[in-house]
Amino acid sequence: MKTVFITGASSGIGFACAEIFAREKFNLLLASRRIDRLHAMATDLQNKYGVQIRTVGVDVQDKALVEKVWNELPEEWKVIDILINNAGLSQGLEPIHEGDTADWDRMIDTNVKGLLYVSRLVAPGMQERKSGHIINIGSIAGKEVYPNGNVYCATKHAVDALTKAMRIDLLPYHIKVSSVDPGAVETEFSIVRFKGDQERAKKVYDGFDPLTAADVAEAIWFVASRPAHVNVNDLLLMPTAQASATIFNKQ
Repeated sequence: MKTVFITGASSGIGFACAEIFAREKFNLLLASRRIDRLHAMATDLQNKYGVQIRTVGVDVQDKALVEKVWNELPEEWKVIDILINNAGLSQGLEPIHEGDTADWDRMIDTNVKGLLYVSRLVAPGMQERKSGHIINIGSIAGKEVYPNGNVYCATKHAVDALTKAMRIDLLPYHIKVSSVDPGAVETEFSIVRFKGDQERAKKVYDGFDPLTAADVAEAIWFVASRPAHVNVNDLLLMPTAQASATIFNKQ
């Protein structure tokens, strides 16, 4: 059985990916800050699909902790066939001259540096085995810049650039590198962006049908399940009611 490593696995897209990959009989290495949620997930998915699951509590911003958790894994759990760099977040929605620099740091540390920390540990094993697939979860914000999106958009543009660079660097080792870039997805994303303001977060999705986490996870599974000679470099996934980062058909 193959193993998939999913970061940010305790909710949203990461949770939905865990469900689909368990259904497809992958063993799961699941990482998240919220270890209690991961334990509950693991029990449910093991009972439902009979796969092996290992959970690790880690914030990908914390380089020392990421390395410690990785180094303490049994060797068999370091053989990763697919890495899904899903951990990411947005904080605040202010113009650049009013932005909170702590929010900027958290977005850069999670969305860019966290992705790099995890990839740096997983990629050498793929390079040695000359096989593997890294799937980075980007965003429409990595293709366009929208008002007050400034630093979040910059981090997702960085993910787009890193995906392209990783694909070039890892090409000689038969390692696939892909990005899946969703538009509006109704998860905890907006709740996190607005720091727990449920009412403000809910209004983001008023008047149209957004993507669900399951929609995005199915697209990720499509990318991951192509034959060995096929790589989906970049998949941009939008709700039918969304034409761009800021243009919606709301009823």
